[in-house]
Amino acid sequence: MFKIHPIVVGTKIFDKSMMTYQYGNGQEYTIPIYCWYLEGGDRKILVDTGEMSPIQSPDREASVGGKIYTFEQGLSQWDLSPADIDIVIHTHLHNDHCENDYKCKNAEIYVHEKEIERIHNPHPLDYRYLEDYIEDVEENGQIRMITGDREILPGIRVVHTPVHTEGGLTVLIDTLAGQAAITGFCVIKENFYPPVQIKAMEMDVIPPGTHVNVYEAYDIMVKVKHMADILLPLHEPEFASVDTIP
Repeated sequence: MFKIHPIVVGTKIFDKSMMTYQYGNGQEYTIPIYCWYLEGGDRKILVDTGEMSPIQSPDREASVGGKIYTFEQGLSQWDLSPADIDIVIHTHLHNDHCENDYKCKNAEIYVHEKEIERIHNPHPLDYRYLEDYIEDVEENGQIRMITGDREILPGIRVVHTPVHTEGGLTVLIDTLAGQAAITGFCVIKENFYPPVQIKAMEMDVIPPGTHVNVYEAYDIMVKVKHMADILLPLHEPEFASVDTIP
């Protein structure tokens, strides 16, 4: 069984509709960017690695409700350094999720093959792929390509969820409180638990503002919502003040 430690290693400020499709337009919203340390067993495991140079300001910390760390500072809270990491699992390869990969020199890095394709050949609409951040780990032979749903280790598996990007991987983790799901797509809690006015339109979830196919995104999100005992939307501010889940 694993414990999950959310570590805030960056933030973004943008229009809320970037998270919630066709909802929240014109509302400024700050999201935390996490790396997630999965504690359990004899391997040191991270989900995503976050931003290289996060803005650490009182305003940003107040907006997300928690401390913002550099990658090294965040890991040190759990007596770890980047060199200690054995495995990195990527939800996807947008830059804010992989900027610290090169520091994890001893890690196997699991990522869906579609993300590798896209980071080297991004669509013009998707400027968030920057291949500079993974060239070192590719050259070092650290990439482990994922082609579909699979177990990474006993108690940790990934499910292909092409919601936000073509190669999105939702990470399912066995905990003492049941199965946790770190979503493979950029959403907040409100995406899964819409307000009354959205539910009145007979919508059970709100797709993310950036998506591959909005109809498919909706359907996949409904499935993920029902497969998890503990739902961890990838950018939910609630976890910025939480040390350990469950």
